[in-house]
Amino acid sequence: MAIELTPIETDEAVASLQRFFREEHEQELSDLRARLLLDYVMKELAPLAYNRGVKDAEQYFRRHTEELPNICFEAPLTYWTRRKR
Repeated sequence: MAIELTPIETDEAVASLQRFFREEHEQELSDLRARLLLDYVMKELAPLAYNRGVKDAEQYFRRHTEELPNICFEAPLTYWTRRKR
C-alpha cells in the first residue's frame, strides 16, 4: 500500500525539510529539491516505518484477541447459584 500525504501534509513536510537543511547543514534547499527528497523518502524509507507499524499493530491485536475468551466471558445459567436466599 502506497503511503500518500495530503497536499497540506506535503507542504508541511517540505517546509520541515527545508528548515532541517538550513539549521542543521547551513544549506538552502529549494522547493523542488525538498519535494524530490520527500518523494524519495516516502517511496524508499517510509514503507519501512509503515510495515513496522502494521506488524506491531498485528501483534497487539493478536495478543489481545487471544485474551478475549477470558476477558469477554460471562458464565451462563448462574441465576440460581447467584440468587440470595
